[in-house]
Amino acid sequence: MRSGERYAERMGLPLAGWLAVAALAVIAAALSNMGDMRWWRVAASLVVLVVPLVGAWWLGRLPVRVVEEAGGERWLHVDDARLPMSAVAAVEVLEPVAYSDALGVAQHPLAFVVQRPWLGRGVRIVLDDPEDPTPYWIVSSRAPERLRDALLASAPTRA
Repeated sequence: MRSGERYAERMGLPLAGWLAVAALAVIAAALSNMGDMRWWRVAASLVVLVVPLVGAWWLGRLPVRVVEEAGGERWLHVDDARLPMSAVAAVEVLEPVAYSDALGVAQHPLAFVVQRPWLGRGVRIVLDDPEDPTPYWIVSSRAPERLRDALLASAPTRA
């Protein structure tokens, strides 16, 4: 972790996911060539092999970080989105069933959601900012308890 970071993780694929993507990419590349070694088919096979691997890496590159800024306030950074803890009313850990329900049809249409299908848990961060139409954030996490603890460690006390 960098200086000022209280929590950091990436939403990368687990090993089983990488193996599945690699196996499917190899099969697709082999089927796209079918033994004909003309240069354009070999080039197409290489593209078919590389694109799924790059796509899987790109999907897992998203960072989730809790950073303590110079003024002492903590911020949640999810990729380019930033949320100050002064705008947070509550942080709730969502176990698999609650997480699935929160991502379903009952979800608020203005909710900010960052999820990856291979992460079955996350947190719901309820906002307390009357000027923001977003009612809450839902963020996938491998360790939602640690993320919640990092967020709430400096949460301002409400009167």
